[in-house]
Amino acid sequence: MSDAVPAARPVDTSRVEMTQMVLPGDTNAHGTAFGGQVMAWIDICAAISAQRHCHLPVVTAAVDELNFVEPIKQGMVVVLRSQVNMAWRSSMEIGVRVESENPRTGERRHALTAYLTFVALGADDRPLAVPPVIATTPDDKRRQTDAVHRRDMRLQQRAARAARRAT
Repeated sequence: MSDAVPAARPVDTSRVEMTQMVLPGDTNAHGTAFGGQVMAWIDICAAISAQRHCHLPVVTAAVDELNFVEPIKQGMVVVLRSQVNMAWRSSMEIGVRVESENPRTGERRHALTAYLTFVALGADDRPLAVPPVIATTPDDKRRQTDAVHRRDMRLQQRAARAARRAT
């Protein structure tokens, strides 16, 4: 991995808003969006944020739990908003908020929030250093603090899984 740390970048350079329409092919027998389809949209949105932040090829390293709090029905517009919450040496946490929008009324409802970890890769497919994130708003600063706590939990869970495999 390259030891050179790129110059820090503000959060807003990584923000993405993406929209999709839930078509019949995107739904299950209940007329709601397939979870896997929504997960694919989340992954794409997050990847764009990660690439905008580091200007390098990136790969998904982890996805935290996905808990749908609201179904997304056929015909709805899905609005995905993402940003890099925090960057460490070669990894970044990207938060994605997913809302369903009624195209007739414009009403939006929160469907789920996801947190993904991406790693930047060099030409040799080895991790590269990513720029630090500059939080400019109170919300960005809260997101950074929350990201640090989530990362600590991920690392604890990974260590616990490794310990179980070793026994």
